[in-house]
Amino acid sequence: MARLNAVWPRALRLGRPRTDPTAIQAALLEEVARTAADFDVIHAHIDWLHLPLLSRLGTPFLTTCHGRMDLPGFPDVIGRFPAASFVSISDNQRAPLREAKWIGTVYHGLPVNLYEPSFERGLYLAFLGRLTAEKGPEAAIRIARAAGMPLHIAAKVPRGERGYFKERLEPQVDGKQIQLTGEVNDETKRQFLAGAAALLFPIDWPEPFGLVMIEAMACGTPVIAFKTGSVPEVVDDGITGFVVSSEEEANQAIARLGELDRQRVRAHFEKRFTARRMAEEYLRHYETLSYRKSTV
Repeated sequence: MARLNAVWPRALRLGRPRTDPTAIQAALLEEVARTAADFDVIHAHIDWLHLPLLSRLGTPFLTTCHGRMDLPGFPDVIGRFPAASFVSISDNQRAPLREAKWIGTVYHGLPVNLYEPSFERGLYLAFLGRLTAEKGPEAAIRIARAAGMPLHIAAKVPRGERGYFKERLEPQVDGKQIQLTGEVNDETKRQFLAGAAALLFPIDWPEPFGLVMIEAMACGTPVIAFKTGSVPEVVDDGITGFVVSSEEEANQAIARLGELDRQRVRAHFEKRFTARRMAEEYLRHYETLSYRKSTV
């Protein structure tokens, strides 16, 4: 059983007026520094900010980064902390930064009963994610139109992408074949994904993991995804969906959806992507780090 020690009264994304996230992270790091000796291992998820502090506190720690690793400056940061242990969320994520001290890959997981699956063939294609060019919403629209199938889009429009949405996407949302349903919560997300024939994931960037793919699998819904980033690691081609290299291949995959067994899609989710499996893998890393401390 874990106890949450909140350093801020509300979630950052939901807070109004908006607070500088660096200020909140400073408060978080102060609390970590104050209580570090109480823990066997500290697990950090805030990219790089904690590295100077935790490298000096004496408590073993590991870091999970949740973004891309191919950005300028990252090798310089890693070079300053050669002893810091990192866990990747896919093997592909670590490829641009091989010099980091990677101690393992742990795929994300979801509570096994968070989403109830549907084994009925869906009636539409689904797109779920941020409406940014790198996520591929325009490609999803083209794929759906070429397949002659409805596309339902459940997504938020990031503040910095409103111009992109207005210019490139909104004119294509006709409310009939292409429908925008807006942002979804856990329950409406389950209904949205479970009712789909497939989730389209036509990304145009090195996605480090792609949580929406396993959310779809948990609902029994197969995934049609472009072969980039972590996709070949997450999607079992021909079992939980199809890994494709083009829009043309995506349309060929749509025609083959009848070959996939939605019960098998769900079974593979339960085998590979549950929260319990994720926790057990992290625990093994915690035990290794804690053991190293006890033998020093």
